[in-house]
Amino acid sequence: MALALTAEEQAIASGGRGEGAAAAMRIVAESARLLAAPRLIPIASAHIDGALYHGDSGTLFAERLVEGGAQVAVRSTLNVGALDLMGCSRVRLEEPQRGMARRMMEAYRKLGCEQSWTCTPYQAGHRPAFGSDVAWGESNAVVFCNSVLGARTNRYGDFLDIACAIAGRAPDYGLHRAENRRARLVFNVSALPPAFLASEIAWPVLGSLYGRETGTAIGVVAGIATHPGEDVLKAFGAAAASSGAVGLFHIAGVTPEAPDVETALGHVAPERTIKVTSQMIATAQRGLSTAAHAETIDAVAIGSPHLSLAEFERLERLIAGRKLAVPIHACTGRHVVSELDKTARRKALEACGVVVVADTCVVVTPILGKLPNGVLMTNSGKFAHYAPGNTGYAVLYGSLADCVESAVTGKPVFTDSAA
Repeated sequence: MALALTAEEQAIASGGRGEGAAAAMRIVAESARLLAAPRLIPIASAHIDGALYHGDSGTLFAERLVEGGAQVAVRSTLNVGALDLMGCSRVRLEEPQRGMARRMMEAYRKLGCEQSWTCTPYQAGHRPAFGSDVAWGESNAVVFCNSVLGARTNRYGDFLDIACAIAGRAPDYGLHRAENRRARLVFNVSALPPAFLASEIAWPVLGSLYGRETGTAIGVVAGIATHPGEDVLKAFGAAAASSGAVGLFHIAGVTPEAPDVETALGHVAPERTIKVTSQMIATAQRGLSTAAHAETIDAVAIGSPHLSLAEFERLERLIAGRKLAVPIHACTGRHVVSELDKTARRKALEACGVVVVADTCVVVTPILGKLPNGVLMTNSGKFAHYAPGNTGYAVLYGSLADCVESAVTGKPVFTDSAA
């Protein structure tokens, strides 16, 4: 079926709102044609991943849109950039890349995007309504938006995300369509010990295993007795979207489109059932570490996705005022930093040795510097997946409590383990 544009969309593509909007509409329309989408659909909002500097072409693209008079047509928040504009941490990005990254961030401000600079916009007040169509970029934000909020988006990449935001439209395909949101397989965790499922360490491991087992398929997790909380679902989704191309998951009795397994499956028999065992979990947990025999660590990195205020509160309780032997880099959004600064909590954490990183993340821009032994520790399944390739450092995975105790001693400390 050929793509059909409305009269309004044709007018925008022809320059009715200026050359910048015309370019954006043409990009969205051509993407829809390539995806065999029959039409474009209005979107309620966008979350933009394309403002992270990966080269000069991205900066020049954004500036060309600005020169063409483009403005976003819907609410548009921004994912992390390459610089910490809050000045919380030192970014080791040199010129001319540093200047180009700053120009890129400024161009997106001029396009009308909110200066959120976080990969967790859903914890910074950007929460689309259930069933609404949006165009979100960044893998963890996409999977949370689809799965936990029940809004509808595909994984919009650079720079289709900003084009959709300016056009106010997205291709009608994929996860925007109800028939494509039905689960096809069951990921059954009912055989795992309840104590493990209630532990913090479980969910990044489960997410990593889920992503590897399901790939692009949509599944429903069965065997979860109670709602584990948003931060837990955030960690699960981020790990699943990193190890597999997961854009949507269901958890029976927890996520909004899965009151039960049968409803999530659309009352159709599953194509496959994965019965998760303790051995599978132990293997998945070991797979998150690439420095299994390290005797010392150089740094800890947490907050991928960005830490919530509740996660900072837990970090404060675990540190309990102790001095750290190696730094903990805690990545978060400026909305959380503002709350911490109201009562000088950031200064207290920094006095212990915590490095608060705002607006960006240690996995996407050079912050860590040269590490003597090249060993990082993290509680993030997403960070564990990307850090070796993105930073060149080996990784140890553990719980947040493990990370804190290891930072205090400078040596790996493990108290939590797999099922």
